[in-house]
Amino acid sequence: MTAAPLSWPELEALTDYQRETVNGPTNAQARLRLFGQPEAAVRVTLYRDNHAWCPYCQKVWLWLEEKQIPYRIQKVTMFCYGQKERWYKRKVPSGMLPALELDGRLITESDDILMALEQAFGPLGYAMQDSPVMPLRQLERLLFRAWCSWLCYPARSLREEQYNRDQFVAVVAKVEAALASTPGPYFLEDFSIADVVFIPYVERMNASLFYYKGYSLREENPRLSDWFDGIETRSTYRGTQSDFHTHAHDLPPQMGGCYDNGTPEAARNQQRVDQGPWLGLPDVGYPEPESSRAEALQRVLKHRANIVRVNPAEDRQFDEALRCALTHLMTDAAYTPPAGTDEGLRYLRDRINVPRDMSIYAAKRLRAALEATAALAGDRQGPPIPIRHRRDQDPTNFAMA
Repeated sequence: MTAAPLSWPELEALTDYQRETVNGPTNAQARLRLFGQPEAAVRVTLYRDNHAWCPYCQKVWLWLEEKQIPYRIQKVTMFCYGQKERWYKRKVPSGMLPALELDGRLITESDDILMALEQAFGPLGYAMQDSPVMPLRQLERLLFRAWCSWLCYPARSLREEQYNRDQFVAVVAKVEAALASTPGPYFLEDFSIADVVFIPYVERMNASLFYYKGYSLREENPRLSDWFDGIETRSTYRGTQSDFHTHAHDLPPQMGGCYDNGTPEAARNQQRVDQGPWLGLPDVGYPEPESSRAEALQRVLKHRANIVRVNPAEDRQFDEALRCALTHLMTDAAYTPPAGTDEGLRYLRDRINVPRDMSIYAAKRLRAALEATAALAGDRQGPPIPIRHRRDQDPTNFAMA
């Protein structure tokens, strides 16, 4: 081990990770998706949020990826993390997301968008209004309401908390029964629009209930566990999939609040989601790719100037601290960062977003390296993550990266 962490040129030499955003696997960084077709084939523009936090955007995004419909992506600021772009408010006065242009016609509301896409390009297995799909759509809404009742309102007593939990678990039992009625892992005989309808909020339920209620949806329900395993075999889903840390902290301002139940299980889960260890959490089940560390390094290198600029630590010192963490990420060697940079390293640890910034395992590896390096300097945490807004994640800070 040398006396100093690796330099930026030395770190750059350690990664050749590249992502083909236009024709490669599903990814959050793309602005154009062609699936091997010419750009002249594009009839669709999807307007979705910068951070890939919006569940309704994810639903339309997944559908387009599964059907391999060429499309353009315009990214828009959600209300909770910054000022809505004026050009988008002129196009969609409400500012709501997603929106979609199909052959020049603007459509809003995710279900209306999906039905318009079905008319233009054919259904994904089944259509939204087909008889096998309609009861499943109703079940998804029932599950959503039970989740909101448990998560988004403070219980006035232990009895009310238990009642809300029981109501949610009762609906989950119906979901388990629906999944048990098919031979494979999906809601119908093959992956279909029914799975796309369930994915966004069930993913968020898995994260939020683990964090705020100490309840592991994926681990406590065998059919849902199989369903998660099934959808994770699909590169389309992996490209849109988030992790527990991202959802636990992006949901409160979107949902109007998320309330923990004060149990020891919830406290342990919060400690682990926030401070690690992150490997082994039930937010992902497939094996770690060999490229995870190289991906994390490449993504930091791409944005390092802005990462340093927006960090609360002094720029020169944080530049060195960040190199210490990235050297540890790639070599496992430990370098003590400058005094006082533990706060800045943990600030960055807490603001990695999946899948906006990188895939799940890359994020886990980067968080672990940042935490291990911060621990060498001290135990100070970064500024707390806001719960009424996420303007700490204003995308304009990275617009020119």
